[in-house]
Amino acid sequence: MRGILQEKLTDWNKRGLTAIMADMNKVNYQKVLDQTLAQLQEEGRVPRLLIHSCCAPCSSYVLEYLSRYFDITDYFYNPNIYPAEEHEHRIRELNHFIEQMPSEHPISFLAGDYEDEKYYEAVRGLEHEPERGKRCEVCFRLRLEEAARKAGELRMDYFTTTLSISPMKDEQLLNEIGAEMGEKYGVSYLYSDFKKKGGYLRSTQLSREYGLYRQDYCGCVFSMREREELRPQKQTSEESLPEELCLSRV
Repeated sequence: MRGILQEKLTDWNKRGLTAIMADMNKVNYQKVLDQTLAQLQEEGRVPRLLIHSCCAPCSSYVLEYLSRYFDITDYFYNPNIYPAEEHEHRIRELNHFIEQMPSEHPISFLAGDYEDEKYYEAVRGLEHEPERGKRCEVCFRLRLEEAARKAGELRMDYFTTTLSISPMKDEQLLNEIGAEMGEKYGVSYLYSDFKKKGGYLRSTQLSREYGLYRQDYCGCVFSMREREELRPQKQTSEESLPEELCLSRV
C-alpha cells in the first residue's frame, strides 16, 4: 500500500514540475509586440498588415489598437463557422463595425470564401475531440495558412490573427502556427497576445459601446453542440459573474 501511495505522489510531483516548466518556457508575446511597435515608431514606418478576424467583438480592440501603427486589411476567413447564416451575420457585423469605428490609419475589409467543406475534410476523424484539443489546432492551421497566403498575395508586410484575444485560446500555439505559416508564404507574422494589457476587457467595452452581436460559441458546429449541452449549468454558474467574464469562447 505504501508503495502505491509513493508511486502516486511521485507521479503527481512529476506532473506539477512539468506544468511549472511549461509555464516558465512560455513566451510573453505581448512584450514581443511592444518591441515591434516601438521599433516601427522609431523608424517612422506605417507598414501594411493583414489581420485575420474571427468576429466583430474580438476584432474591436485589435483594430482600435493596431490601426495606430498599420494600414490594415481585415480579412474574414472562417470556414469553421456553422451555420451559413451565422457566417453571413458575422461578416455583416464586422464590416459595419469597421465602417463606424474611427481609425488613425485606413482599415479595409475583405471577406474570404465560405469553404465549409474544406473545414469538415480537415477535421475528419476529430469530431469527438474536446474543445482546445487537436481539432482546434487543425482549425487554427487552416485559417492561419489562408491568412498567410492572402497576405503574400496582397504583398503585405505583416499578418496576424485576432484569435489570441480569447482567454479560451492558446496564444503559444497560435503564435507558433502563425510563424510557421509566415515562413511558408514569405510574410512576417506579427507576434501578439491580445488578451494582455486589458485587451479582452476592452473588447467587451467596445462591444457594448457599438452594440455588437456577441455570439456565445466559437463558431463551429461542435462548439454549438457543446454550448447546448452546457447551457443550463452555464447559466447557473454565470449568475454571479461580471458580464465581461461571461463570454470567452470566441
